[in-house]
Amino acid sequence: MPAVLGLNFHHDTSAALVVDGRLYAVEEERWSGIKHNHPTRKGMLTAPTRALQWCLEAAGLEPQDVDAVWAASMRPNPAAGWWLAEERDELAALLPAPLGEHLRLLSHHTAHMLSGYLLSGHDHAAGLIIDAGGSSLGSDFGPGRERITGYDLRPDRIDRLHQNMPTVVPSPAGPRRLHSSLGHFYRNLARRVIPPGDEPEGSMMALAAFGDPQRFGAQIRELVWLGDNGEVRIDHPWGSADSSTPLLLGGRAWTADNVAEQPEHKRADLAAAVQEVFADSVVHVARHLQRLTRASTLVFSGGCALNSHLNGQLATDSGFDTLFVAPAPHDAGTAVGAALYGWHYQLGQERLPAPTDAAWGPHPGALPAAAVPTGYRSLTDLGPGLAPTVATLLAEHRIVGWVQGQLEFGPRALGHRSILAHPGHTATRDRLNAIKKRATYRPFAPAVLAEHATEWFMSAGDPFMNRVARVRRCRADRIAAVTHHDGSARVQSVAADHQGLHGLLEQFHERTGLPLLLNTSFNRKGTPILRTAEQAVATAADLGLDALAVGDTLLLADHVPAPHATSLRTR
Repeated sequence: MPAVLGLNFHHDTSAALVVDGRLYAVEEERWSGIKHNHPTRKGMLTAPTRALQWCLEAAGLEPQDVDAVWAASMRPNPAAGWWLAEERDELAALLPAPLGEHLRLLSHHTAHMLSGYLLSGHDHAAGLIIDAGGSSLGSDFGPGRERITGYDLRPDRIDRLHQNMPTVVPSPAGPRRLHSSLGHFYRNLARRVIPPGDEPEGSMMALAAFGDPQRFGAQIRELVWLGDNGEVRIDHPWGSADSSTPLLLGGRAWTADNVAEQPEHKRADLAAAVQEVFADSVVHVARHLQRLTRASTLVFSGGCALNSHLNGQLATDSGFDTLFVAPAPHDAGTAVGAALYGWHYQLGQERLPAPTDAAWGPHPGALPAAAVPTGYRSLTDLGPGLAPTVATLLAEHRIVGWVQGQLEFGPRALGHRSILAHPGHTATRDRLNAIKKRATYRPFAPAVLAEHATEWFMSAGDPFMNRVARVRRCRADRIAAVTHHDGSARVQSVAADHQGLHGLLEQFHERTGLPLLLNTSFNRKGTPILRTAEQAVATAADLGLDALAVGDTLLLADHVPAPHATSLRTR
């Protein structure tokens, strides 16, 4: 069978390999320890060296065994064609031979698109990509960069049929082209809402639930113009990378520098207005795509597809019967899309089955006996007794680190490198926010047995935790720790073949009547989701978790009595 490698050299650096119908994928940040693997200097390129090495080793391949190598272009230079060759040579020089010789580039947005479409299981679909910015548009669409792109997608072709185009405005130096970016719009206003130290976009989305969108809604709506044919224009500089120009609202000048001086209730009101205008703008484009393609399925990817509240609205308001959000819609996912492009469209291989999990990375390794930290004791060789034992701990409202199987790909912990807790009490949510040093208004997500999801939520959720759903009012009091202020939750549906979490959820359901758990990422504030068993032990001790399950071993904090769910061996 052929082997195809996909790479992303920019932030969220990553590698993906498809061989023998199997996908291996991992992000470089899991080795570097730098969240998003941001380069130290703007514009600097880095190869996903350790991620690439792991993919090859896991598949038992040498570099010469790889048949094709693809990466997403991010060169912002305008037009004509020379820039592709220049960027390809620059990236190829970062790879070991003979991988560099095989390297080819495709557009950033196309790589995003295929990371969703080719895993969606759907034949005919509309595709929508929205992010801060992608590849140069080149000669087909004129100067500028990809910002909002629409596709008509079929197994035998990819048609780009919608592109948000630059606007020409006068300036003292002559006509200037402005290319509106909804990604920049959301990010830069988030920097005016969220103080430094917290991730701006996700925090603003959470804070929006506490605000009144009407307070600033009219003024924010004036910044964005929605035209015919899905067009979106944003007043300059609000659709650019400028986050320093004062935004005048309510008698105040809002900038990234004075955000901590703004009262939180007014910041919540601005967050609510921005979230509403942003979501309405994306729905506007999606409805245009539905009219163009007449498809029943929308595939959504790009950085803006990380906005789970937006995705919940798209699912109900876009005019499509089905929404599929790429498992990893951020830039790391472009490596997956690039690999799948080479696998399916270049080499003519069958598409991979639609996944219900994204466990495409390395196993955690064994837990060394000497790794037991002070204040914990180890219960070993639990085997089938691990899930019942941990379920009992969770039913007793203990907070447990859970490290099982292959590492999940993407920004969400999906039950392989997770911190788990009982979803029933707000005190648990508050304790976890304190442990992880998060803002108190930020919610946690539920992981629910897929067969029970609609009993608790108004939709079936998403296996990759990429959209919110309304919590059924009659159930909300029982799952207060995962019900947000606005009655929503970012639901992860856990299928029967999920190797990390399904069995534990069944055991917890038996003990409590609740088919769901609170699931959050296993990491310290500001660091990536952890990779290894050794890292898990250090992090569990640092955070003060009540227990840690790695493989069939359980570490218990000394203050936690051993549960009686099964016979236990202690060392």
